[in-house]
Amino acid sequence: MAASAPSPSVSSLPIHHALSPQPVPESPSLDHPSLYLNRELSWLDFNWRVLDLAYDDRTPLMERLRFIGLAASNLDGFVRKRVGGLKRRVANGDVRIGADGRTPEEQLALITSAVHNQHDTIHDTWTHVVAPAAEEAIGLTIRSWNDVPPEDQSRLAAYVEDHIVPILTPLAVDPGRPFPFISNMSLSLAVILTSPSTGTEHFARVKVPKARKRWVPLNAPMEFIAIEALIAAHVDRLFPGMQVAGVYPFRVTRNAEVPRDDDDPDDLLESISERLRERRFAPVVRLEVDTDMPRGVQSFLQEKLDVPDEDVYTTDDPLDLTDVDALADLHVPDARFDRSLRFPSWTPTLHPDLPHPTRAPDNSLFDAVRDTDMLLHHPYHSFEDSVQRFIEEAADDPEVLAIKMTLYRTSEDSPIVRALIDAAEQGTQVAVLVEVKARFDEEKNIAWGRKLEDAGVHVAYGVVGLKTHAQAALVVRRESGGPRTYAHISTGNYNTRTARQYTDYGLLTAHPAISRDLTQLFHFLTGFAPDQTYDELVTAPQSMRSTWQSHIGDEIDAARQGAKARILLKMNELTDIDLIQELYRASQAGVEIDLVVRGQCRVRPGVPGVSNTIRVHSIVDRFLEHDRVFCFWASGSPRVYISSADWQSSRLDDRVEAAVPVLNQQLRDRLIDHLKAALEPRPRTWVLGPDGRYVRADDGTNTRSVQEMLMQRYASDAS
Repeated sequence: MAASAPSPSVSSLPIHHALSPQPVPESPSLDHPSLYLNRELSWLDFNWRVLDLAYDDRTPLMERLRFIGLAASNLDGFVRKRVGGLKRRVANGDVRIGADGRTPEEQLALITSAVHNQHDTIHDTWTHVVAPAAEEAIGLTIRSWNDVPPEDQSRLAAYVEDHIVPILTPLAVDPGRPFPFISNMSLSLAVILTSPSTGTEHFARVKVPKARKRWVPLNAPMEFIAIEALIAAHVDRLFPGMQVAGVYPFRVTRNAEVPRDDDDPDDLLESISERLRERRFAPVVRLEVDTDMPRGVQSFLQEKLDVPDEDVYTTDDPLDLTDVDALADLHVPDARFDRSLRFPSWTPTLHPDLPHPTRAPDNSLFDAVRDTDMLLHHPYHSFEDSVQRFIEEAADDPEVLAIKMTLYRTSEDSPIVRALIDAAEQGTQVAVLVEVKARFDEEKNIAWGRKLEDAGVHVAYGVVGLKTHAQAALVVRRESGGPRTYAHISTGNYNTRTARQYTDYGLLTAHPAISRDLTQLFHFLTGFAPDQTYDELVTAPQSMRSTWQSHIGDEIDAARQGAKARILLKMNELTDIDLIQELYRASQAGVEIDLVVRGQCRVRPGVPGVSNTIRVHSIVDRFLEHDRVFCFWASGSPRVYISSADWQSSRLDDRVEAAVPVLNQQLRDRLIDHLKAALEPRPRTWVLGPDGRYVRADDGTNTRSVQEMLMQRYASDAS
């Protein structure tokens, strides 16, 4: 399916933009719509930066395949959640005007056009840029059935007969057989049949099975055929006595934004299960069809699925590019060449203050944490040898009295869950809050919760009316001076898989005040303690918003008094309008503000008289930037926090979140050093301009990206 068109050079490819901010009037008030970028279009611009890594021929070839798949998968999620959410608001008659001055209907029109543009560009990037580059470099080719050599065709025909036909279910549509249910994100074939005896035309649907790999290998190395093309070539096997007039792939995307009614349910698990059932049958918000599909067949699908013209996306094969990610893991026979096709391998290092698991297996992690606070930085530090070991060692330690933790998203075969089960079966008190409202992980989390309950773990399934996103674990241990509490608080999930792919900070500490606060937080999560107070911990929804407002106010006061005033923030998303207005007020007072925001950002920097001193950077690289760090300078000694929460209204007002101050000066300095490096002109760093456009920050000064610099530094520290 790789096109023969020549690949354009990277330098000729334009930087795409979705954002279209309004003109700024002279001396605008701080609630003027021109000062706030649109949240949805800002997210699309983030995905353009992801796609740029596939464009860029400096990115290793196999990683370019991975970024094609990632950009396509990201866009799928955006259509399900954000486009679906706006469609629901429009259908409900919501005409409220957003901070950027647009109604939901106006936003939907803008976003629909921008999504079409991005969808088409992702496919064009594959067809005209990445696929030809892969074919030229390593012979990677996705063939059509007509291009498959005869010896392969006979072998594949037997494979289809033995391994695919038995699991296919052709579904005819006629007066006695209604149009079938089409599941979300499933790839289907629309089969047009004619009857030799009557000449009448008929429609049937064949679902492409997910139980078989998408890319079926041919005999030649690095050559494949897509499974839907293979099925299409043999679809007549399913309809003996009929003539196949045409076979056309299509895919539907259903709305993931279903109404919530779990704020005060009689049974939370039943409420979540009902929401999952509603999501499965939610309205279709996108129909993707092959460009060769006749207009009549497309219209038939639109009618049956209730899809307007603006929600139809046409594209050449392959229809669904999310599976291109699987091609990135292909083995290239020449090992030396294979290494040049990928990012250099990275093995996370052992934190220098932790005992070595094999050289000093008898040395306790708890002894090390008792001596000093440890700042963990994943994936540069090993998650398995720190956080996972923290829980596993606690589970095996007879002196441990209790283990408590939150689980928001965890891996499929979680060693942490296994350790918790082992601890409970050995008689240790184990309490876990499993958040069953974690979007798209609801079913998995319900299953984990029930498995933990079966082992005797005390399981809570969330706080009514709130989603628990705080990432925390607590271990109470019997020691000579009495029980001592050890704590881990993190910006990321307890997930061994994503800990190798996401950047996150975690604090391991036995600090009495932090440990006491974390104990109080778990009392709130598992019991009835709405008025719980904390000395060091900052929690949402109780105090997080007011704490950040207070710190910004301190910076404003310092600037007005001529003292040093600076704010340095790093997060995934910055969309809360009230806090953005506070940042604008701080900028007007002369506070220097640097923001490192990976994704959605509604701040408009560099506007005269409003945000002159605000600068916004974004890093998009091999690891997903996921950590949140907040630094405020007004006190003379920087106040530095790591947090589970971005600056979004839903996080600050509707979730249980936790931020912890970093009290150790050496660790504070290390965090600040990392954040300052994120402001340097480096590859894969972007800068947001006053016009709402992101430009590359790389000016040739530094040859390494921030992540490459950190990998080199951590590797040097470990050697």
